[in-house]
Amino acid sequence: MVIQRCFLSQHSKKAIIRVFLPMMLLAFSALLSSPLFADSVTASLNKTVSIENEIVQLTLRADFSDTGNGPDLTPLERDFTILGKSQNSQFSFNLGTSTALNFWVVNLMPKSVGTFEIPPIKIGDHSSQPIRLVIKNSPQLLDSNGNPPVIIKAETSDIEPYLQQEVIIRVELLTSVSLTNVNRSVPSHPDLVVERLSDDQMTYQNVNGTEYQVITREYLAFPQRSGLLMLPPQSIQAMVSTSTGRRMIKVQSEPLGLQVLPIPASYTGNAWLPSQGIKIDTRLRKTTESPRVGDTLIWTIDIKAKGALPEQILPVDFASTRDYKLYPSTPDFSTQKSSDGVVGQQSISIEVVPTTPGLLTLPDVRIDYWDTEIRALQTAVSKTAPIEIAPLPFADDSETNSSTSANESSPSMANPLPAQTRSVAPISLAKKTDTDNTTTNKNNSPSSNDLSHVTDDTKIVSHSLSVKEYAIIGFGLLALGSLAMWVFNAWTQRKARPEADLKVPTLEEFAALNTLDEQSAFEELVNCCRANNLAQLRPSLLEWARHRWGDSEIRGVEDIKRLTTVKVTQLLMEAELMMYSSNPAHEWYGAPLADALEEFYSGFAKPSQESQLKNLYPNF
Repeated sequence: MVIQRCFLSQHSKKAIIRVFLPMMLLAFSALLSSPLFADSVTASLNKTVSIENEIVQLTLRADFSDTGNGPDLTPLERDFTILGKSQNSQFSFNLGTSTALNFWVVNLMPKSVGTFEIPPIKIGDHSSQPIRLVIKNSPQLLDSNGNPPVIIKAETSDIEPYLQQEVIIRVELLTSVSLTNVNRSVPSHPDLVVERLSDDQMTYQNVNGTEYQVITREYLAFPQRSGLLMLPPQSIQAMVSTSTGRRMIKVQSEPLGLQVLPIPASYTGNAWLPSQGIKIDTRLRKTTESPRVGDTLIWTIDIKAKGALPEQILPVDFASTRDYKLYPSTPDFSTQKSSDGVVGQQSISIEVVPTTPGLLTLPDVRIDYWDTEIRALQTAVSKTAPIEIAPLPFADDSETNSSTSANESSPSMANPLPAQTRSVAPISLAKKTDTDNTTTNKNNSPSSNDLSHVTDDTKIVSHSLSVKEYAIIGFGLLALGSLAMWVFNAWTQRKARPEADLKVPTLEEFAALNTLDEQSAFEELVNCCRANNLAQLRPSLLEWARHRWGDSEIRGVEDIKRLTTVKVTQLLMEAELMMYSSNPAHEWYGAPLADALEEFYSGFAKPSQESQLKNLYPNF
């Protein structure tokens, strides 16, 4: 009985094994084919709740080898700033099978505060599941003294500069912690020419018990347009280390405002030059110890303008005269920068060739400028020391040769007479008394023939003009007579010429008007200003002005400035400044000039200044 039960139990075990073994193999194969071991993409965060300006790490895992170009991070750019990405790969082999794992770690910076969803990230043909992330407001980062770790300040040297006047922008960065990945902004504006003034200056300053490292950076700015210019706040973005990890901070300064003044109506200089002072140094250098007519002298003119670029200085221009000839060379420009600003220097070298002997005096060098400190028109003047110019060497030799030849041609000079009597008259004409004649006749007993010979010689000597000299005088008189006849004939023909041939064409005949009346000319002028057509501004202005005031009053744009308002004059000067500039900073904007002309033409002011400011500065 016992034996039979044991046999049945062993038989039952074998039957169970034969039945369940295939079932277990089937279940294991189904498990291998389940999604647990299928290709997939898994996304995870190092933290699901964070604060602003803190870095969040997103880890992506791909359980397959064919990842293509890696993860597509484009969906993250809407809510996050991608700071960096790293990749790692792992491969394993077991019982003839291989497994590939690819990892990506992405550093993200949330752009704002709130609840966000990390969207599905696609790698190859597979995508991850979305993840929820909460970003909270971070408490202000302060030290034990209650001071922020980073402060940035910005200021200007002048809040009301003139057009194209030098403005120094000073930006100070105060930091009490070490910064990495620093990104600083640079002052910029479309109506400002900005360049670095000097290298960064580093000092230390104690503020409310906190020791700060102060880095000062200075810029030069030259406003190119009058009116209100608003500079955006200066900002800095950097990474700092805190007790909770690395954190990005963003700090910015207050915005800067410049009220740029236009060119004053009282300025009468040839070119607009705002400066804190002009210094002129002139020197006339000799190339030989004793300069003569025809020698070359070097005239050097050095002009220094404090607070202005050398390109703003109008080159001096002098004309040659009958006393000297001038041959100028190309000016040399240089710039000296310091903490006080910029000094523009223009050096000009002129070769001077004197053409007449005597004292050579060159003209004074004068430059008009607008003193930005006292806000008045000033003139810088420099005088050049004169130099004595000797005549040519052959001029003295010619005089000596001419006198020598005259002496040789005159017998009386070649053979000088003996000392004369007290009478200053020629000996041959000296008259004698009757007593002297009697004594002479008694002593010498000259014959009558001898007396007649003396008389003939005396007659010959009294004729001082030779035949050659008579011929020269005759030819001179003939030439004068011919010249007089030619002048008389020309005057007669000119008098007989009809007046129609001598008529000079008027301005109206030489340059006819293209418009019918003043109204049409003014409309074309306003349209030219509205279209910002700077090239057509001058002819349109002259066309309208000739209709309004006539050709007798209008000779150029200066007459229009004289006959219009101060506002129109200022805007015209700004337009001319850009018209003749070799490198303008921006395009001309003619709407303010059009409004000023319409006010002058109609006699009524615009409804409000606010609407004008919106048109002038559409971005503010």
